[in-house]
Amino acid sequence: MLSSENRGSRRPLAFVLDDEVAVATMICKQLAMLGMEAWQYTDPAKFLTSLRVSRPKLVVVDLALGRSDAVEVIQKLDRLKFQGRVLLVSGRDERTLSEIEKIGRSRGLHMLPSLQKPFRTADLKNRCEQPAEANPTGSKPTSQPRAKASIDLAEAIEKGWLQVWYQAKINLRSLMVSGAEALIRANHPVHGVVAPADLLPPAGDPLYQPLSSFVLRSTMEDWPLFAERGYPLKLAINVPASVLSASGFVDEVRRAIPHHQSFPGLLIEITEDEIIADPTGIGEIMTQLRLHNTTISIDDFGTAHSSLSRVKDLPFSEIKLDRSFVAGCASDRLKRGLCQTVADLAHRFDASACAEGIETIDDLRCLVDLGFDSGQGFLFAKPMARQDFFNSLLSQKFEPLPAIQPRRAKG
Repeated sequence: MLSSENRGSRRPLAFVLDDEVAVATMICKQLAMLGMEAWQYTDPAKFLTSLRVSRPKLVVVDLALGRSDAVEVIQKLDRLKFQGRVLLVSGRDERTLSEIEKIGRSRGLHMLPSLQKPFRTADLKNRCEQPAEANPTGSKPTSQPRAKASIDLAEAIEKGWLQVWYQAKINLRSLMVSGAEALIRANHPVHGVVAPADLLPPAGDPLYQPLSSFVLRSTMEDWPLFAERGYPLKLAINVPASVLSASGFVDEVRRAIPHHQSFPGLLIEITEDEIIADPTGIGEIMTQLRLHNTTISIDDFGTAHSSLSRVKDLPFSEIKLDRSFVAGCASDRLKRGLCQTVADLAHRFDASACAEGIETIDDLRCLVDLGFDSGQGFLFAKPMARQDFFNSLLSQKFEPLPAIQPRRAKG
């Protein structure tokens, strides 16, 4: 164990755990150059013993540690409720580093983006200056969560608190608004606007029947307002399988949709897991709805691990890739490959490919390069109340982006 200064130093303390002495020594020297006090360990047991006594701000851990490894160390850091930051370093491939980094995040540890060996002091400095992911998925909350408003959906329906909000859907070829997804909100007289997470009942609840009817009726009544101002948008609504399969739903759709020559049709989004639960029954309804200018989007695609044999014969018009695969696709080789596969799959079935959760310009460029047809995300716009969405259409506030051209291959 080495220290660049005496242990009474006020400099931030870092532990380095690497079974290669020369490598650990080099990392300690790099950390010292960055103004930290670095203690070196080759034995995970001694590292963990010291951790119980001292409270380093940072631990740097190699993946392979002789008879131990980084996963085992992460598990023990979790048990010790370690609150500092964790940086993984290794000569292993980027995918392995990423997978173990995700294990740390899932256990609530504050993981910094990993480093592949060899790396420069500048690379280490860059990592140390990055904030660790705050409250990562799976972390244990250190304080009581905010109390949620207790809103009863039946009461919201009865008292007229429900509202339909819209999130813009962008054509990724023109970067113009081509449609919108209808999303439910409740405007409570005390709690204000209530989001779906605090409003919707469990799946299968009979209240989804009147809720879906409200959303269908409201969006179809709103469509002429958009069309009259030159925006005949294709609107999408979310409908659970229990409602889609209910007697009378298809007839309700038939009566609700506008019979106007510029109406581009209604898009109904149904999650992948619900579709594969009953592909035959849902497939019949999809076919019937097509007769009434209504098509189906497979929503949250990629989260249900469905086989192609269960969806290949369904008459869907869109595959909507889940945000968990879209976020970071520009920098993550595996995500990019999956996005490419989904775009190709959609086009092979004569369907369009939609990406949800677009939040960065780099991811947008990537999705354009891969041939996605449309997208949604905070990069373009958040969900808005109907009037705000309408005003944004009129003022063209959905065009904050520079023209995005597909990258040309070098040659």
